[in-house]
Amino acid sequence: MATAVQDFQRSELDRLNEVKGHLEIALLEKHFLQEELRKLREETNIENLKQELEKERQKRADLEHKLNEVVKSRLEDSPPQPPPKAQSPAVNGTADRQQETLFSRLQKWLNDRFGVYIEDFRFQPEENTVEAEEPLSAKRLTENMRRLKRGAKPVTNFLRNLSALSNWHSVYTSAIAFIIYMNAAWYGWAVPMFLFLAILRLSLNYLIARGWRIQWSIVPEVSEPVEPPKEDLTVSEKFQLVLDVAQKAQNLFGKMADVLEKIKNLFMWVQPEITQKLYIALWVAFISSCVLPYKLMGFIIGVYAGIKFFIIDFLFKSCPKLRDKYDTPYIIWTSLPTDPQLKERTNVTTSRRVQPVVSRSSLATSVPCGVTREEESGRPHSTKKGPFHEVFNLSENERPLAVCESGWRCCLINRDRKMPTDYIRNGVLYVTENYLCFESSSSRSGSSKKNKVIKLCDITDIQKYKVLSVLPGSGMGISIATPATQKPLVFGAMIHRDEAFEAIFTQYMKTVTANNPES
Repeated sequence: MATAVQDFQRSELDRLNEVKGHLEIALLEKHFLQEELRKLREETNIENLKQELEKERQKRADLEHKLNEVVKSRLEDSPPQPPPKAQSPAVNGTADRQQETLFSRLQKWLNDRFGVYIEDFRFQPEENTVEAEEPLSAKRLTENMRRLKRGAKPVTNFLRNLSALSNWHSVYTSAIAFIIYMNAAWYGWAVPMFLFLAILRLSLNYLIARGWRIQWSIVPEVSEPVEPPKEDLTVSEKFQLVLDVAQKAQNLFGKMADVLEKIKNLFMWVQPEITQKLYIALWVAFISSCVLPYKLMGFIIGVYAGIKFFIIDFLFKSCPKLRDKYDTPYIIWTSLPTDPQLKERTNVTTSRRVQPVVSRSSLATSVPCGVTREEESGRPHSTKKGPFHEVFNLSENERPLAVCESGWRCCLINRDRKMPTDYIRNGVLYVTENYLCFESSSSRSGSSKKNKVIKLCDITDIQKYKVLSVLPGSGMGISIATPATQKPLVFGAMIHRDEAFEAIFTQYMKTVTANNPES
């Protein structure tokens, strides 16, 4: 009897487990269907379509209303007709029907002819559409840099050809171009010549687009090897790729910023002696344009531009010393400072002014009036949250060493904790004669519980640590092992990591030596 009961219970448990398995499968299928339904709704954008349809209905209603107003205004502006003679009721009914037919035809004709134009003059509030930003991708970043390089290639080739013409890279080509240009400028055909060259360039581009092989360049083009993009990259290769692209972008943006800052400083009278030359040149150009005829002005500018481009620039590029002395635009451009250079000059000037004053009063300001050096050293140190010994529950004689009175900003990585709020904490690290103290920067209540105090004599191992192995360099962290933690504590993201490590390790060795004098 007992065996039968046990068999029955086992069968019931098996059935319950089977039903439980079916329920779990059903729940998974439900979750999967809900996800698919959500994705389908996002892809179809039913709500957006409804909004667009409602907007179109509103536009149609506004258009009909405007057409009715236009028709009414035209009928009101038409001259009044004399009252008709008395007619029979049948004649009146026929006239009303004819009038309605004419009105509908007129309305339809106005709608067909002027409806589109009226719709164009309808005022609408401008819609501020926010474009969705793409997530950071190494492949996408590299492809965009290549696209930028390909897009800028025609411009760079054009500038290279102009530079080759000015440098007389090909003597025959530069001589022919110089003769043609000077004749065109002498006879007033410079502008038509440039327009003809633009038309010729577009015609050549049309033939190239049609499949013709036309290659003409003063400077021979150097074909750069194009590496095929790799599909499977390791984490270190992706990181190195991002670093290379970021370095190129940094240099490009730096050059652009230098150019824009120099132009801004030129017009903002940052260096008055340079801007004064531009100011005088503009006044001379303005007076000349008011006095001299435009034909003569064009002739002078065209001839000067040809001589400057083909002869003067060639001499200046060939003779750098001559350029440094007499090339006024080059001297002005190189003398213009950028914003970082101005800031550096200001700091140097300020330090030169303050240095003599500080040297004279250093003895008076090093120690406050009425306070001896012994009293100053015995005064308790304070942090942003209060006295140092109260924040960490230490004795009053415990204070940070001189090398870290302000502390080292870092983040504590406690790998024994699983919660994100306890795993990483931002704060400041101090070292005293006997303790290593970490003050959490959290401003919430109970943040004092998140402060960390470690006895230097309890430390079993201390070494430099690299949080991310894929990053270049030796890292920015310090690893501290104690018996109270299963995994070593890591103080990462320290800018002055080497300085902090030397100070902590030196004090740690002093403490260990003092506690174990025999060893």
